[in-house]
Amino acid sequence: MSITLRQLEIFIAVAETAQVTKASKKLFVTQSAVSMALAELENQLGGSLFDRHGRSLLLNERGRYLLPLSKEILCQVGNVENIMSEKNDTLSGRINVVASTTIGDYILPYLIGAFKRMHPQVHINMLVHHTRYAESLVLDGKVEVGFVEGQVNNPDTVKRLWFEDELVVVAGPTDPLAHKSLFDVNSDFTNTRWIMREEGSGTVAIFREKMKKYLDRINVILEMGHPEAIKKAVESGVGLACLSSLTVCREVEHGWLKTLQFDGVDMRRKLHVISRKNLQMNDSLAEFLNFCDIMSTCSKSRACLSSPWKLQSLLAKQSVQKK
Repeated sequence: MSITLRQLEIFIAVAETAQVTKASKKLFVTQSAVSMALAELENQLGGSLFDRHGRSLLLNERGRYLLPLSKEILCQVGNVENIMSEKNDTLSGRINVVASTTIGDYILPYLIGAFKRMHPQVHINMLVHHTRYAESLVLDGKVEVGFVEGQVNNPDTVKRLWFEDELVVVAGPTDPLAHKSLFDVNSDFTNTRWIMREEGSGTVAIFREKMKKYLDRINVILEMGHPEAIKKAVESGVGLACLSSLTVCREVEHGWLKTLQFDGVDMRRKLHVISRKNLQMNDSLAEFLNFCDIMSTCSKSRACLSSPWKLQSLLAKQSVQKK
């Protein structure tokens, strides 16, 4: 058996587009080349990876098992290539950052990991706190910059837009609303129970602001301090929650949770990078912030970036475009 990286790349493209035609356009190869590579891979693995439904190719059980393994393989190969091809790095020093919970748990770790592979002599220390406390750490000079999802109001705080996120309703797979794709704020609050983030969280502040006309109809039965705890409670059937789409993409992909967009209410929010006035920025920090700006150039579907493989793919595309 001699499976090639190109076969895995084609398999992933077909899995994500569900069509040979779309996969061929995505990879800039002919349809026949995609079909041939896919057929060879299935032959080498001793069985089909997709169920055929008309022109669509949907992953079967074997394909769903192979998909995350294929992504991990390509990610690791990309890491090796990056490390082995690095030039002598002149950047060094220490960067102290703070991030609010969603960003710190689901976005920055992948960005920091990728940045460290490029600049191994730069040490990055990251703290994770809710937005209000993160801003206080920036203003006190305990960290240089913060990445936050909530509102910051101190006149000594300098902020700039990073990128946009969206809050969604999260439901368990057996919840009565799980079959829906939209949450009707005029009717669906009836007979629902809610699990909320703690006070001070950027997520809960935005939810309360957007839902201020409906607060008297929202039955909050639990408050929890971390998205992971909330997700587990929702999965077990305790109630609904409002979380960033960035936090639940893996659970949705596996069918453990369902997400619903708010119907008639714009739940998009702006994520910001904050610092204190007159911050003297060294070369390492400036390079790191410039690197993080890749988030503002990616596609509209931000949830894809909570996967290190997909971030690696985005970085590779950016590298090709610059050449």
